[in-house]
Amino acid sequence: MRPATLAESYERILAGADGDVALAEFLDTFYLTATAEARLDTLRREPPITGDPHLDALAGAVAEYLARQYELPSIPSWAFEPSRYLEHAWHTSSIDSPGMREYLTYSSPAEFASRNIFTEERPLRRARSGLKQS
Repeated sequence: MRPATLAESYERILAGADGDVALAEFLDTFYLTATAEARLDTLRREPPITGDPHLDALAGAVAEYLARQYELPSIPSWAFEPSRYLEHAWHTSSIDSPGMREYLTYSSPAEFASRNIFTEERPLRRARSGLKQS
């Protein structure tokens, strides 16, 4: 069963689940949720702090990004806690080259870049996101 909230996906990660899988399953839940209020409900509860600064900052970026992309009524306040930001840049690609770092720095959405997370232009892309292509 997919996690019903972002917090549940992080609880699964703490319990030993693969982080990529847990987050992907949460995204499927989020994208299949019908209303803005129900989508916000999937983000309201704060995910537990994992002790991994990258994962902890990622949770804040994911919540803010999804709330803005889907024009939700609000962004959970926990997403702006200091623990949801990185002190040093994290380029999320497994390819560590100056060109890739430059591309990620340029293309990263503001919700990620403001946290020092540099990723692709549409970092939470899934087949069923429901967003219109621009």
